[in-house]
Amino acid sequence: MNKKQIIGIAIFVALIVIIIAIGFLNKKDGGLSTNKNNVYVAVGGGKEGFIADEEVVKIMENKYKLNVTYDTWSNGKFIKEPLVRKADGQKYDVMFTSDQRFYDYYKLAPNKQNGEADRYTVLDGGLTLNTPIVIYSWGKVVDSLEKEQIVTQKDGVYYITDMDKLLNYILQGKKWSEIGLNELYGNINVASTDPVTSSPGATYYGLLLSIMCNSTINEQTVQENLPKLKEFYKSSGYMNNTPADLFERYLKTGMGGQPMIVDYEKSIIEFANSNPDGFEQVKDDIRILYPTPTIWNSHCIATFSDLGNEYYKAFDDKDIQQIAWSKYGFRTGITGGNYDVSGLEIGIPKSINSTVSSLKMDVYNQLIDYLKQ
Repeated sequence: MNKKQIIGIAIFVALIVIIIAIGFLNKKDGGLSTNKNNVYVAVGGGKEGFIADEEVVKIMENKYKLNVTYDTWSNGKFIKEPLVRKADGQKYDVMFTSDQRFYDYYKLAPNKQNGEADRYTVLDGGLTLNTPIVIYSWGKVVDSLEKEQIVTQKDGVYYITDMDKLLNYILQGKKWSEIGLNELYGNINVASTDPVTSSPGATYYGLLLSIMCNSTINEQTVQENLPKLKEFYKSSGYMNNTPADLFERYLKTGMGGQPMIVDYEKSIIEFANSNPDGFEQVKDDIRILYPTPTIWNSHCIATFSDLGNEYYKAFDDKDIQQIAWSKYGFRTGITGGNYDVSGLEIGIPKSINSTVSSLKMDVYNQLIDYLKQ
């Protein structure tokens, strides 16, 4: 064998080794591997952009070998209807609610008298994506509320430190002009979505009920305060059915159209990322008010299979958590954990500590039924 043949064989062997090495690395890193497991998730609303995010999908596929299929479900259907896949009637691996009360309720035995469907055994799960209820307002409005000692600023963040006073102003029919806002007509009000038809509205009214009950929720305190809550509901006037519509109206109509609205903290972060030019135009006048206490809106995962458990564990991934916060405004993991909020410069706290617990399903049912009367 001559020298040229030896060199040729050596080059050939080297190429084979390189090809094998590349294949091994791709398989290890998930780059070219197609060995993925299909996970089927019944998902509630409010996180459509996040779960469809290209980076999140790639991490699920490449790092965790999960090919995720989502079917949209309403929270009410999670507990009323058999939880089977729409395409083939098979069992889901995961239920991903958009409200903690439905997650907690699902783990109880179904109420057959109310026509509730049988439920799967929950293997694992818990709070996964979290965002607090906040009140969005404008500079001049908040300046007046500070003078009324309803709002307090601390470390660049605005807190509603006297919620009782604000609620009483609304119940008394106090006018904007009475607190120095002559350019605003009508009574002081905080616009929200309808608690009877909207999960965000129900969460907000759950917070109001908890405040009225001094955070002591029992049959007696609830019954004592439901009439007061209904008076508040009746004084609130027209309500949007979706938080997206309400937040859009707030941004488009400004202080004159929507002086104060209730929404989630995540809305402004998602808006800032999806519409940076629009955010730049309004950020100097927007004010975010954190009720003291506030309440979490928690998107919860319940798993029904080993693959569902793998999907749930993927939310511990630091890259997924960073995307959830920086692009979509969801706080993950420990809900009150510290977050880098310096980029937006609009008064978002690093951590949120003053909160009330999510109310149970039976309390919300009482609340909604009473408002319907």
